Amino acid sequence: MSHSSSWSSKIGFVLAAAGSAIGLGAIWKFPYTAGTNGGAVFVLLFVIFTIIVALPVQLAEFYIGRTGGKNAIDSFKTLRPGSLWPWIGRIGVAACFILLSFYSVVGGWVLNYVVHSFTGEIAQNVDFEVLFQNTISNSTGSVFYQGLFMLITIWVVKGGVSDGIEKANRYLMPALFILFIILAIRSLTLPGAMKGVSFLLKPDWSYIKSETMLTALGQAFFALSIGVSAMITYASYLGKDQDMFRSGNIIMWMNLLVSLLAGLVIFPAVFALGATPSQGPGLIFVVLPAVFMKIPSGNYLFAVFMMLVVFATLTSAFSMLETVIAATIRQDERKRSRHTWMIGIAIFIVGIPSALSFGTWSDVLIFNKSIFDLWDYIITAIIMPLCALSISIFTGWIQDRQSVLTHAGMGSTVPKTLLYLWLGALRYIAPIAIIVVFINSLQII
Repeated sequence: MSHSSSWSSKIGFVLAAAGSAIGLGAIWKFPYTAGTNGGAVFVLLFVIFTIIVALPVQLAEFYIGRTGGKNAIDSFKTLRPGSLWPWIGRIGVAACFILLSFYSVVGGWVLNYVVHSFTGEIAQNVDFEVLFQNTISNSTGSVFYQGLFMLITIWVVKGGVSDGIEKANRYLMPALFILFIILAIRSLTLPGAMKGVSFLLKPDWSYIKSETMLTALGQAFFALSIGVSAMITYASYLGKDQDMFRSGNIIMWMNLLVSLLAGLVIFPAVFALGATPSQGPGLIFVVLPAVFMKIPSGNYLFAVFMMLVVFATLTSAFSMLETVIAATIRQDERKRSRHTWMIGIAIFIVGIPSALSFGTWSDVLIFNKSIFDLWDYIITAIIMPLCALSISIFTGWIQDRQSVLTHAGMGSTVPKTLLYLWLGALRYIAPIAIIVVFINSLQII
């Protein structure tokens, strides 16, 4: 039984993995998370954690997926048969299921805004704060667009995703970059914009605290799609001739660039327009339309931009759903269509409470968090770091050192020194960073 999901070219994996990473994590979550955590200090911590912790762990996931050659659970079984390590894969697959359940809610918001832009609701003199609140508090609309987003995701994944994602990425990802650069230039030329640049790039050291560090670490994992087995799954379709180190490096820098571009679009505009940077998840939906309205033909450009954001959002959703599907069909492609529909519908149902968290169920709080925020915290602040810790220990300490270096280095032209540095980061830097931040967040030290 053969895989229908395999990359048709070397660049295909990079584009698909980058598409998985450059989704709402960079465009939506990074700006508002930076805004609520002090700006520049958070950005600095995010960049540091991405380079010294998240990238080595991402490369470890590449190693596990490519060497195991199977889904996230069976790859661990292949590398360490008869052990408990496959549970890391199982937890990752479950995390992808939950993550997509609330991620699809935000995907629904983005789809709704595409409709808004074509129906004339995005226009001059509109109160975008009110529009956003009305959009997310409309329970029927939230569930409908969440369902529509999941339907698109299911439809693509059920047929095997690689060809469609690869071909579309060749055009739409560069378009997203170009439009972001245009927006950043416009945002930076608004009166008072430099206050936003200062907020993004000039650290206020009073924000260095355990919660900020944990959030930055969680964002680094969320941004690179690690700790939830997605990269293990994608790498399992990877040939031995692919240079996984260069691929990982390109994916990381693409993601950091988009995250920083999103910040340069958002924060100068926030300060120029008198908004507050700490207003949370609605930041991109409230500030961006206002920026577009200051550009000629802004309403049309906003519609195009939101459609590109929809694409970036969907490519991340594909990787999450594919991770769950790959674990259930276990290389039997005859099961793909049926399993994709069943699991996709189940994810939609589980996500309904998250869709209602800002409307009908807005008063439902668990540990003082809405259902949406609770799932977000559990996945990004707890499960992702713990799974990343487990993956770094597994690759750095449990697997044979020479075997790891040999398999990871296949197809790579990077110097041996870098291979040793990567393994050193996995063995010492990543685990220590994750443990210290995690324990400090629990106020034990």
